[in-house]
Amino acid sequence: MTANASKLLVKPDFSNPVYIFISPESAKWEHLHFAAVKLTRGETWSFETSDCELALTILGGKCDVTSSAGNWEGIGSRENVFQGMPTALYLPRRTTFTVKAISDSLDFACGWAKTDKVYPPVLIRPEDVTVELRGGDNVSRQINKMLPAGFPCDRLVVVEVYTPSGNWSSYPPHKHDQRKLDEHGNLIEADLEEIYFYKIDKPKGYAYQRIYTDDRSLDELMLVSDSHAVLSPEGYHPVVAAPGFNAYYLNYLAGSDQSLASSDDPAYSWVKDTWKEMDKRLPLVSINMNK
Repeated sequence: MTANASKLLVKPDFSNPVYIFISPESAKWEHLHFAAVKLTRGETWSFETSDCELALTILGGKCDVTSSAGNWEGIGSRENVFQGMPTALYLPRRTTFTVKAISDSLDFACGWAKTDKVYPPVLIRPEDVTVELRGGDNVSRQINKMLPAGFPCDRLVVVEVYTPSGNWSSYPPHKHDQRKLDEHGNLIEADLEEIYFYKIDKPKGYAYQRIYTDDRSLDELMLVSDSHAVLSPEGYHPVVAAPGFNAYYLNYLAGSDQSLASSDDPAYSWVKDTWKEMDKRLPLVSINMNK
């Protein structure tokens, strides 16, 4: 288990506006695509969703989006992910669109997955985002839900997670790599592909992410820095933020169900019973910061 020696870690290439690009072919999975894009004022990026549904998340800056499914002007309301709540845009299959930066800098991410269903476009504004404070003690974190389970789409789930300095998240370790039903036919675990896309609040900051399976046929530890992405094709995938640095990650998921149903690693699930209180540093971002 060696940090940074992993094919699951994708580092940015800032020589291109699309500084991260992940396809099912490069990830060696079935559903999920991902891109992170940086533009300066007046620059544009155009795309066509083809047979996929797509969700765009504005990480920082403002933009206009013109598309065959509608137009949205002046969207985005934070300078960076540590300065407020997100704005996101869901676009259906067979949509052509252009993003134009109308702030000095624009940083955004897109995730998309194949679908044969058509849902209407939806603009998710900061006030539409559901916030959950999850865990306890040094496993406390904030989850902002843009496309949560139950959102009117086919496969995509999109959330962002804030992990305070020194804390753990995605903990106890959980997995979602098999579709399982209980004796009543209720979904208890989905089979999902997942991308973790990181931002760190200060230079030189970092986090660690481990991904491992029960049989340890996959067991990797990755040192992640700002704008790195991690692929989670299977197994458990806990995260810890280095002391002194708040960590953010944007999660895109797609797979068997539009769901976050998962199973904890039974070796660590007992930790939940030891938590006494929520970390008082949370929430790290709020709607008031957008004003």
